[in-house]
Amino acid sequence: MHPYMADALNIVFLSFLVVVAIAVSYVKDLLYAAILLGAYSVTIALIWLLMSAPDLAITEAAAGIGMTTLMIAVISKIGRKGE
Repeated sequence: MHPYMADALNIVFLSFLVVVAIAVSYVKDLLYAAILLGAYSVTIALIWLLMSAPDLAITEAAAGIGMTTLMIAVISKIGRKGE
């Protein structure tokens, strides 16, 4: 991959991370917050992959998918009321 392309992708992914992090803090519904945190985790995994760290990318993806699934399961049991 061309170095400028990698830099452009890093800027796009990091910008997306900032937007998702801000969105998670403003979302009132727990299910939407869990979904946004899953998107955050996938984006971090892609960044690790761009940085040539596939072991960290796999770990981040597995942990993110596991935690998102667990959070959605708990939210579905306790209810998902917005404030």
